[in-house]
Amino acid sequence: MIITAEDALRIVLALVAGGAIGLEREFRDKAAGFRTLIFICVGAALFTLLSAKLSGGSDGTRIAANIVSGVGFLGAGVILREGGRVVGLTTAAAIWLTAALGMALGGGYYLVGGLVLAVSLVVLWLFPFLEHMVDNLRHERTYTVISDTCLEKIDHLEALITEHGLKIRSSQHVKTGDRMTCRWVTIGPPGAHDEVVKALFRDEGVIEFQF
Repeated sequence: MIITAEDALRIVLALVAGGAIGLEREFRDKAAGFRTLIFICVGAALFTLLSAKLSGGSDGTRIAANIVSGVGFLGAGVILREGGRVVGLTTAAAIWLTAALGMALGGGYYLVGGLVLAVSLVVLWLFPFLEHMVDNLRHERTYTVISDTCLEKIDHLEALITEHGLKIRSSQHVKTGDRMTCRWVTIGPPGAHDEVVKALFRDEGVIEFQF
């Protein structure tokens, strides 16, 4: 099997593309970083090259098709559950996309590969700022308040929360002896949450609260 200059170019481009995406993941200290994504992209490109050269004129997509299922195991390995949330989904998607990018470059689809790389870098570097702006508009927080048993106090606290611009998604109230524990899951901008915290500190009827 003869390695041509174009084959070498495809491998080098895969190295550059994987490194470009890997730098962003490395910068954010993710599980799959610089070297990992280079290996994934170059490996996918090499498998694509070999599938075409080793097929001998038969179906050259069989080896490349297994890249899709094989890279899924890598992606699943970086998805973890921390507390009540799932982390690693973006890194898993980056692994999946990097493998597809390596396949495109390994197959000689330079324009498509370059376009996908450009879109990927825009999403990874610029979209977090947009995501942060959206998160600031709708921030979820749970408040747990302990006070003396008084039904009017529940209405007062709920009014305090809503008057400061928060929306109550769910609530729970438990009476224990002469005290009651109220829990509200709320959503709203961070500034509104700050005002609610200040109001709870000033409220003499609140024995204890946490958020």
